[in-house]
Amino acid sequence: MRKSKKLKSLVVVGLSVLLLTACGNLGSGGTTNTTTEKDSNSGYQTTGSTSGDNYAGVIVNGRYRTNKSRGVGIAQNSDNLYNLKSFESGLTEISKNVFSTKSYVFQEGQILSKSTVQKLLSRKSKSNKIGLNPVDNGKTDPNTRNPMYVQQIEEQDYMKEDGDGKLSLAGMTIGIGMNRKDYYQKEEYGATYTSTISKEEMVAQGKKAAQAVLERLRSTEKVPDNVPIVIAMYQQAENDSLAGGAFYAYTVVKSGDQISSWNNTDLATYVFPTASDDESPNSNDEAAFNSFKKRIQGFFPNLAGVTAQVQYKGSNLQGMKIKITTQFYSETEINSFAQYVTKAAKTYLPSDIPVEITILGSDGDMQALVSKDSGDDAYYMHVFSSY
Repeated sequence: MRKSKKLKSLVVVGLSVLLLTACGNLGSGGTTNTTTEKDSNSGYQTTGSTSGDNYAGVIVNGRYRTNKSRGVGIAQNSDNLYNLKSFESGLTEISKNVFSTKSYVFQEGQILSKSTVQKLLSRKSKSNKIGLNPVDNGKTDPNTRNPMYVQQIEEQDYMKEDGDGKLSLAGMTIGIGMNRKDYYQKEEYGATYTSTISKEEMVAQGKKAAQAVLERLRSTEKVPDNVPIVIAMYQQAENDSLAGGAFYAYTVVKSGDQISSWNNTDLATYVFPTASDDESPNSNDEAAFNSFKKRIQGFFPNLAGVTAQVQYKGSNLQGMKIKITTQFYSETEINSFAQYVTKAAKTYLPSDIPVEITILGSDGDMQALVSKDSGDDAYYMHVFSSY
């Protein structure tokens, strides 16, 4: 019987939230708490948190509240799904700097509807006054057309219990994904062309978009003037990148509808092994990965590929997510290989960062998972059974 892909996906998603989620996780640790809490007077429940470093989520009438506009935009103009994963996880980590996991309850975005986000991400026109992207100037040349600057928008709501025992909005985080490469077609089903956007232009257009979104949120009755709003800016990775992008700046607007200043995140994402023109901030980290890679490839030659997605804050490594593709079919081979990977990881990889190693078959099926949280000495290992 083939492995259950659904079970594998649930396990991987859960562990990614705890550890790295596409290297977006900048924190670690916390005590375990898996109980579900309930307020009998309010009618809501919380999921309970898996650790002190993660938010409890909101359940209303027995159902988890999903984001009204999740994923809008990323599927329209990007083939790199790493962007969506690192965008969401990194946004949560930025939120933790402002909204404590001990004081706030997380709720998926409920203010911005799907149709509103779609309009915001579209071009401005006579029929769409709120579009964040410039009007179509009718040109198709990559250097003269008006590119699409804003690619995706994500809303996160942070709740607190009020005096009546009900949850009320106490904070918001808005993520805005910006393009450096805008992919487009001159005709439907035709060839794909690319407009390149400079870093300076991306930042300038991002500030305009952030101000417009802030003003729109403040104009609604659902967002009181005194509710803090975090706006985080994200640079999309290119479509052919083996990693997601990274957040480059954020602001906290405690009240009102004007942005006064921005904070640089100093985050950057890389893929190991790096290309010759894309050196990482610390060559020692890549050397450690290369030693790990060489060790496991020498012991088990039937490997189709070993790559790592890593994130830096300045010159400091924040997390590492390694993907290994094998040509193993026997469960005993997979088990032996996972054990050896665990041993090699402990020997060669940094001990003070979260690490996630996924072992995949040539068909893409998950075969094993090896992972650790930041500062942990021991690695967790799980081999997926064939029954």
